[in-house]
Amino acid sequence: MATAKTQDLTTMMKDMMGAFPVDTKAMEEAFKTQTTLAEKLSAVSLDAAKQSTDLSAKWMQDTLGKMTDMTKAKSEPADYAKAMTDFASMQAEAAAEHMAAYAEIAKKVQTETMELMLAAGKDMTEDMTAAAKKATEDMTSATKKAATAK
Repeated sequence: MATAKTQDLTTMMKDMMGAFPVDTKAMEEAFKTQTTLAEKLSAVSLDAAKQSTDLSAKWMQDTLGKMTDMTKAKSEPADYAKAMTDFASMQAEAAAEHMAAYAEIAKKVQTETMELMLAAGKDMTEDMTAAAKKATEDMTSATKKAATAK
């Protein structure tokens, strides 16, 4: 009577996993792609923040300059009303100009972000395709080795 020998499951799993190698290079490439995208998106955001801050500072400087004219002593009471009206009119005009400038900054951020996302999507697709192709080739090679080793 022949005795059945139980196989060591741990050894069998180790041998099987060793026959199917994992390519860490594909993971590294995906990580590099993601970090590059994050860096570029951060640059776009920081540039927009700088432009917005510069615009706000300019707007404030313009406002303070116009307030100086408004607060000067006038010889006639009607001149105070005129100064207030002129200031309000200039502020309304400045607000429209500055809001249009803010809109341009936002539009630029949106455009650059879309371009980055499309480029990153293309890069990630290429990386995934290359990784899948390599994995398929590795699996085929490992399967052939396993089949011929029997």
